[in-house]
Amino acid sequence: MIRMKLATPLIAALLAFAVVPAAIAAEYTKGVVKKVDLRAGKVTVIHEELKNLDMPAMTMVFRTADDAMLETLKEGAEIEFVADRVAGKLTIIELK
Repeated sequence: MIRMKLATPLIAALLAFAVVPAAIAAEYTKGVVKKVDLRAGKVTVIHEELKNLDMPAMTMVFRTADDAMLETLKEGAEIEFVADRVAGKLTIIELK
């Protein structure tokens, strides 16, 4: 009975940490919005190195995780973002 009382909180803690590694590992990249194309659902960003995608600093076109995120972006805005491949397309998945 004592072992079960000790094991339950330990298992709960391990499960909690197993769910959040992606959020902890998310590394934001700095960039500047060059162009926003609402019709195409894309944004062009001049960005620093994208370490998680193994890409050097360059100018790239991204999709955004949702339309609301795209609508907040303005040309010339300095942003910090997390990008990843979603269904094979480079996508901004988090934005500061």
